Amino acid sequence: MPIRPAATVMLVADLPELHVLMLRRAARQVFAPDMWVYPGGAVDPADAEDAAPHVHGLDDEEASRRLGLVSGGLAFWVAAVRECFEEAGVLFAHGGLDHLDHLDAERLGRRRAALNRHEEDFVALLAEEGLRLDLGALHPVAHWVTPLGSPRRFDTRFFLAAFPAGQEAAHDDGEAVHSAWVRPAEAVAAWRRDELSMMSPTVRMLMCLEHFTSAAEAVAAAAAGLEPHQVRVRRREGVYEILLPGDASYETGEDESEFGWVALRRLEP
Repeated sequence: MPIRPAATVMLVADLPELHVLMLRRAARQVFAPDMWVYPGGAVDPADAEDAAPHVHGLDDEEASRRLGLVSGGLAFWVAAVRECFEEAGVLFAHGGLDHLDHLDAERLGRRRAALNRHEEDFVALLAEEGLRLDLGALHPVAHWVTPLGSPRRFDTRFFLAAFPAGQEAAHDDGEAVHSAWVRPAEAVAAWRRDELSMMSPTVRMLMCLEHFTSAAEAVAAAAAGLEPHQVRVRRREGVYEILLPGDASYETGEDESEFGWVALRRLEP
């Protein structure tokens, strides 16, 4: 089965403590049914060249360099913004000197609904509304590859961004049936009690966020371009255990394999 490129966004805000936006996927979904996730999805062909004239703050050369790719990196940023709009109703974009203040929220909501019904084209929406995607607001913080055995496999880039002022998040009632702002530590505790169903990468990224006291602190660390820590995965009794430097068995455990990287941790004082 081919591995599809994908992107996801951790939206953080102080409410007043650090919270992250999470969505609950519909039970009928083939991939990660009924699980809590961050907004995200597969990269579309149009996320590459078609969207390039409608972006701000990044080009493909720099995007690819930051992701360790030869080319094609810009499509991950565009996909992250598009999926965030489709699934959570949050759009990182501006038109001219203004952000989205000149757009009627109801009209934009209608266009989002049409987009989710596949009656609307995202690039056409940007062109007709005179919008440019604010890609500089998103910072890459992790890279995860779905292990063998999943019904679908994704090569996913994780981004972190501060929730844009003046907007409200709302799940799409399609792929996502519920949304909530959660404290990272509380979400991890609920997962340990089997009260929240989440994939391992989702949990590990929440664990990374536990160390930050504010959204600004997390965004500053994400923007710093820290040296990535290589992720390894070990399979034990049919269950994948994700390992980062400092975890037991990271260096010596059996059946370890490269799984991606994480570059999100507190900056040194």
